[in-house]
Amino acid sequence: MLIFIVVIALLLILDLFVLHKKDHEVTFKESARQTAVWVSLAMLFFLLIRFQGNKVVDVHDKDQFVAQNELYEHQVTYDDAATWDDNVKRYNKQLSLEYLTGYLIELSLSIDNVFVMIMIFLSFGVAKQYYHRVLFYGILGAIVLRFIFIFAAGALIQKFHWLLLVFGAFLIYSGIKMFIDRNKDESIDVEHHPVVKFLTKRKLSTPSFDGHNFFTKVDGRWLCTPLFVVLMIIEFSDIIFAFDSIPAIFSVTHDPHIVFFSNIFAILGLRSMFFMLESIMDKFAYLRIGLSVLLTFIGVKMFLPLVGIEVGIVASLVIIVSILTLSILLSVLFPPKKAKTNVQ
Repeated sequence: MLIFIVVIALLLILDLFVLHKKDHEVTFKESARQTAVWVSLAMLFFLLIRFQGNKVVDVHDKDQFVAQNELYEHQVTYDDAATWDDNVKRYNKQLSLEYLTGYLIELSLSIDNVFVMIMIFLSFGVAKQYYHRVLFYGILGAIVLRFIFIFAAGALIQKFHWLLLVFGAFLIYSGIKMFIDRNKDESIDVEHHPVVKFLTKRKLSTPSFDGHNFFTKVDGRWLCTPLFVVLMIIEFSDIIFAFDSIPAIFSVTHDPHIVFFSNIFAILGLRSMFFMLESIMDKFAYLRIGLSVLLTFIGVKMFLPLVGIEVGIVASLVIIVSILTLSILLSVLFPPKKAKTNVQ
C-alpha cells in the first residue's frame, strides 16, 4: 500500500511540476493523451494483480490465503489437492476481476460528477487555464478522503455485515432519484452554497481572483480567493458522490485494498478525462439513464443473497459493461430531437 501511494504521488508531482508547469487551457488532444496514459496505467495495475495479486495484498502462505478469503469473502476456497501455484492463480484471477469491476463502476459513476464540476467552474467564472490546477489539488484531497472513507467503511462492514443492506437501499434510492431527475436542469447557487456562506460569514475570503493563487494578502490578512472556494466546493461534491460510488464497489468486493486501488485509478483517469468529456457530454443523452439503472442493479444485487441468489463477479462485470455500452450506443444512434424554434 505504501509503495502504491508513493508511486501515485511521484506521478502527480511529475504531472503538475513538469507536464503542467505553466497554466494553460488543456486541449482535447492533450486530454486524450493524458487519459490514455492513466487508463494504460490502470490496466497495467490490473495485470500486476492478475499475476502478482497475492503479493500486492500480502498473501504468502495457506494460512494467509484462508484468513483473507474468510475476512473479505473473495469466494475462492483453498484446494488442498491442488498446488500452491494453482491456488494462487485462482486467487489472483478473482482479485483482478474485482479490481476491474470496481474500476469500471467508479469510473462510470464519477462521470456524473463531471456535470457538477463543469457547473462549478462556470458559476464562479474560472478561467479555463486554471481548471487543471484546481482538479489536480482536488485529486490530492480526494485520495486522502477516499482512503479514510474506504478503510473505515471496510472495518464497519466486517463488524456489522448488515450495513451492506443499508448501502444497497441507498443505492436503489439514488438510482431511482437519478432516473426521475435525469432531465432536470441543475445549477449551482453560488451565494447560498454552504462552503461560500461559511467563508463569507467569517470574512475569510475575497471576491477577487489573484491569478492561480488559492490565497492572497489583503490589508495585511491572508484571505481565500474564489479559486480556493471552487476547490473546496469540488472536494465537497466529491464527498457527496463518494456515498454512491464507494458502497457500489463494496458490492463486488469487501477488500478495502482492492476498493482503494480501483477508486484511485478511476479518479485519476476521470480528472484527466474531464477536458474531453467537457465538450461531448451533451452527446450522451441516455447516459444518466444508464447510470441510474447501474446504481439500481448494484443496490438490488446486495439484497439477492437474502433469497439465495448470488451474482458472480464475471456476471456483474458483463452486466455493468452491457448497461454502459447500451446507454452510449442509444445516445449515438437515437439522439433526442431538439425542440424547433420559430423565428419570425
